[in-house]
Amino acid sequence: MRNTPSKPFLKWAGGKTQLLEELEKRIPEELKDGKLPVFIEPFVGGGAVFFHFNNIFNFDKCHIFDINEEIILAYTVVRDDVDSLISQLDDLSSEFLSSNDIARKEFYYQVRDEFNHSKADVNFSRFGALWTERAAQLIFLNRTCFNGLFRVNTQGEFNVPFGRYKKPKILNADLLRADSDTLQNTEIHHGDFISAGSFVSERTFVYFDPPYRPLNQTSSFTGYSKNGFCDSEQRRLARFFADCNAAGAKLMLSNSDPKNIDYDDDFFDTLYSDYKIERVPAKRMINCDATKRGEISEIIVTNF
Repeated sequence: MRNTPSKPFLKWAGGKTQLLEELEKRIPEELKDGKLPVFIEPFVGGGAVFFHFNNIFNFDKCHIFDINEEIILAYTVVRDDVDSLISQLDDLSSEFLSSNDIARKEFYYQVRDEFNHSKADVNFSRFGALWTERAAQLIFLNRTCFNGLFRVNTQGEFNVPFGRYKKPKILNADLLRADSDTLQNTEIHHGDFISAGSFVSERTFVYFDPPYRPLNQTSSFTGYSKNGFCDSEQRRLARFFADCNAAGAKLMLSNSDPKNIDYDDDFFDTLYSDYKIERVPAKRMINCDATKRGEISEIIVTNF
C-alpha cells in the first residue's frame, strides 16, 4: 500500500466520497472474487469512486470518460506529466499564498482570465505543453474559487468567483503522485457516456454517476458542462443502462431521489423498474445556505 492513498485531486460538486461506504456494501460478488477485471466509469467527474475502487481492487484495465474536456485534460496530465504539473502548481501556489488578500483576489481573476482566453489555443485532442499549464491553472482555480465548484457558462468559460480561503491547499504533491500511480492502468476518454459502450462486456463492472436530476430549481447543478443534463438525457442513460445489462456487465448507478420533495414522483422508479433500487442517506452539499445542507436520501440502482 502506498503511504498516500489516491483520491480526488479536484474538489467536485456532487462528489461521491460520502457515498463510498454505501456503494462498497453493494458491490457484486464477482468483483470481490476477481472475476470483473475491467472497471468503467462513463461520468468520472472528480473520480471519488474510480480512485477508491481502483485502490482496493486489482483491475487489469480501467476506462474513465467525461464529456468535459477540461477534466479529461487534467486526468491525462496527472497520469502522464505529474512532475511538471507539480512544478507549475508550486509556482502558482507560492505567488498566491505570499500575497495579501487584495493581491490574491487580483491574481485569481488574472489566472481565470488567462485560463478562459487561452482555451482557443489548446488542441484538446493531442497532448502538448499547453496541457500541463492548463491543468495547473484548473487545479489552482478549483482550490481557490468559491465552494470549490467547477462551473462553466454557455460559452464554456469558467465563471466561478473568488473563494476567499485563508490557507487553501493548492498543491498536494504526494496526492498527485499517488493519483498518477493509480491512473497507470487507466485509459482516459473524452466523450459522451455512450462512448463507453464499446468496452462493456460480461467482464466489466460499470459505475454510473450522471449529473443528478435536480430536486428543485434552486438545487440544480449541471453546469460542469455547457450542455446540461435534462430528463431526456436521463432517459437516454436508462436505455444505455439496459444495453449494458444485455451485454452481461455488472452495473451500479446513483442519482438523486425525487421522493425527497414529492413522494409521488416515480421518475427513477419507472425508468429502472427492471432493476434493484435502494434508497440510502446522504447529505445535501450543494447549497449556498449552510442550514439547508441536511440529510436526504439518494438512490442506488444495481442489476445484480
